Amino acid sequence: MSSQILENLKTLLQVPDLASKKWIYEQYDSQVMNDTIQTGGDAAIIRVHNTQKALALTADCTPRYVEADAFEGAKQAVAETYRNISAVGGKPLAITNCLNFGNPQKPEIMGQIVRAIQGITEACKALDYPVVSGNVSLYNETDGKAIQPTPAIGGVGLLKDFQKRCDSKFKMIGDEIIVIGKTAGHISCSLFEREILKIESKKNPPIVDLAEEKKHGEFVRELIESASINACHDISDGGLLVALFEMSNLKLGCDIDLSELKAAGENDENKILFAEDQSRYIVTLDSSMVKELRKKAEKKSIAVFKIGVVVKEKIRINSSEVEIKELAKLNESVFEKHFS
Repeated sequence: MSSQILENLKTLLQVPDLASKKWIYEQYDSQVMNDTIQTGGDAAIIRVHNTQKALALTADCTPRYVEADAFEGAKQAVAETYRNISAVGGKPLAITNCLNFGNPQKPEIMGQIVRAIQGITEACKALDYPVVSGNVSLYNETDGKAIQPTPAIGGVGLLKDFQKRCDSKFKMIGDEIIVIGKTAGHISCSLFEREILKIESKKNPPIVDLAEEKKHGEFVRELIESASINACHDISDGGLLVALFEMSNLKLGCDIDLSELKAAGENDENKILFAEDQSRYIVTLDSSMVKELRKKAEKKSIAVFKIGVVVKEKIRINSSEVEIKELAKLNESVFEKHFS
């Protein structure tokens, strides 16, 4: 079972949705004026010139969610920008949008647009995260067939002190790995369902609980502000195992233990590792800090689960393991192979 899980991971890391975009973005000079502090990861961080302040910037949308349910999918797009900004330590301030849809003269397309706007509105109100600008791109069709609805959301947040920031990469062997938020095993509309099960759902995307989203984001920002954690990454496309790979590097990987998550109710390892349940983060911290984190989480009624430990160079599940360099090679060669 564990070896098949790692084969599933290899498959997912080679789909364009999850493939590394390094081959594209490394061709662009991201260091203009030397104010770029962090690229890649959950959000870029750009210093406000000659100050200690910085802006956290991200853009998100999952068109397959919006196609399945325009209201929930657009709500999720807003929530993910909120999550990405929080994961680097920024306080989310505002969004912009680009609403990309097909021909609005068709009732079903206009229905998507209306429902997407309603979803964005609900998320922005609940998260205190206003829309300050936006535009539309309509009539996007080929031979009368519309593109997947794509209300792209750009988010901006503020770090008052850019020294108090976090990135997504593992730092130390022996650090404990904790998931913040519950894993219900939501596979519908996931990449696992599409690529491994070969099913393309057109309904039932993962639902965002906006109250939990806000609570978890605030909690993560507090952890970063107090320097309690060493790394932080949100869980999104591909689920938990993909996020753990993204936190790894050639020197550091993880040994995964799913016993706490299984005890919480879900026993199917594929669902635990590849579900796209929302409002979740992975954090790493020194083992001496875990007890305090659990205490803080309990006080705020936030579910946390230990899922493993940082180790050298590999991802290990039960008795199966794979080297990070093998996974990275698969993940980083996709765009170069297709476009160079």
